[in-house]
Amino acid sequence: MPLFKTRSAAVYGIDAHPVDVEVDLYRGGVGRDFMLVGMPDTAVRESRERIKSALMNSGFGYPNQAVTVNLAPAHVRKEGSGFDLPMALAILGAMGIFKGLDRHLAIGELSLDGAVRPVRGALSIAVCARENRIENLIVPAENAPEAAVVEGVRVFGVRHLAEVVAMLTKPEDFAPHMQESPGSARVFTEPTHDFRDVRGQTTAKRALQVAAAGNHNVLMVGPPGSGKTMLAKRLAGILPHLTFDEAIETTRIHSIAGLLPPGGSLLRTRPFRAPHHTISDAGLIGGGSGTARPGEVSLAHHGVLFLDEFPEFPRNVLEILRQPLEDGYVTIARSGISVRFPAGFMLVAAMNPCPCGYYGDPTRECRCTPAIIQRYLGKISGPLLDRIDIQIEVPAVPYKELRAGEVAENSADMLARVEQAREVQNKRGQTNSLMPTRLIRKLCALDDSGERTLEMAMRKMSLSARAHDRILRVSRTIADLDSSAQVGAKHIAEAIQYRSLDRNYWN
Repeated sequence: MPLFKTRSAAVYGIDAHPVDVEVDLYRGGVGRDFMLVGMPDTAVRESRERIKSALMNSGFGYPNQAVTVNLAPAHVRKEGSGFDLPMALAILGAMGIFKGLDRHLAIGELSLDGAVRPVRGALSIAVCARENRIENLIVPAENAPEAAVVEGVRVFGVRHLAEVVAMLTKPEDFAPHMQESPGSARVFTEPTHDFRDVRGQTTAKRALQVAAAGNHNVLMVGPPGSGKTMLAKRLAGILPHLTFDEAIETTRIHSIAGLLPPGGSLLRTRPFRAPHHTISDAGLIGGGSGTARPGEVSLAHHGVLFLDEFPEFPRNVLEILRQPLEDGYVTIARSGISVRFPAGFMLVAAMNPCPCGYYGDPTRECRCTPAIIQRYLGKISGPLLDRIDIQIEVPAVPYKELRAGEVAENSADMLARVEQAREVQNKRGQTNSLMPTRLIRKLCALDDSGERTLEMAMRKMSLSARAHDRILRVSRTIADLDSSAQVGAKHIAEAIQYRSLDRNYWN
């Protein structure tokens, strides 16, 4: 009985796990019968018709025997169309077209004419191949640049089933896709949005620079048209450039979500995600029916998640942000499996002070009653506010500042200071926003003046213990921007200033 085995992989979360594809041809069953086992989902079960047509239309024919395909391990559910190619190769191997494929791993969806279509998660599968010491990886041609960034694996991009068979029978005629070097991921491009375009808002720009330097979360409150969205879009331009490891992890998430362009390789810039306030909890946090997919919090990993019109998001959607903001990841449970997605993002939220937008504005009258304002602000819970380190007001820009000919500071100069501060933090092992509580007393030691300033703020503003720690973390970032080893009273005072919204609105 002809028996043949190929190797493939299945993606769960952002990790891929090896899958053995075993094919057995035997007589005695109904002619041309096809049995697929190993917990396949609907897309995998439908592969039998795609594989039959692809083999016939590629000129290889189809065995006049019963075919049994086993996807091992059998206790793990197999999802997606990426098993088409390895199953077809296993059938061809059982037919005697070529010999063993122990050193190859294959993924790809087949069309009815034998063309190989791209799949999701090729980068994660390439990492899986390297970890399992599989030398050769066969992927659709569109996925080859993405997979080739992984060192230690020879990646072959193919466009047709016949091309794969030719490569396996005469491997000397085919060369692997050229690998991308780690340094090529650091392509510095001038940001599309520059802070020099922003008139006025000196305080807000300073706060965003502090946020970028320490990777702190930000809440901006101001009337319509004050420039909140304009400021948020420019924040990504002053964040440090992605390292190669960060680019790999970010690209893996976008690959699994199917957001990489055809032929795309590594992502070169930090993500900036701005979902609409009608988004569901599954859309924001991840999940969905069937295969668990990364949500916006994971797509913003190593970048910025911008939530405009913050109180307009459903309360339950906002509350599920608390866990990823604290832990940096989300865990999604499914029957028989639990997957974890990274979610180390910087939250930037923007909102009006009231439904009409003009509460506290000196030039426009607010039409909202106190009850309406409190109900509107009450959509943002205290525990969620506690997790936002920097909370600032963004007032309307006066006419004179709007028309002034003075050139504002550009993003490149701000980025230089941010990178200098980040370099100091990298030597400590993490950004200030992630500083463990046990290190706060050591790295944020205060003199007598600083102690008095912080104690007065804690007492008068009724701040929580979490707010106390976050003020110290922000003050440490401000000191890093000043190249100061000691956190002084002025650094504490500026950090406290960024918590004034608690007192002005919610209290």
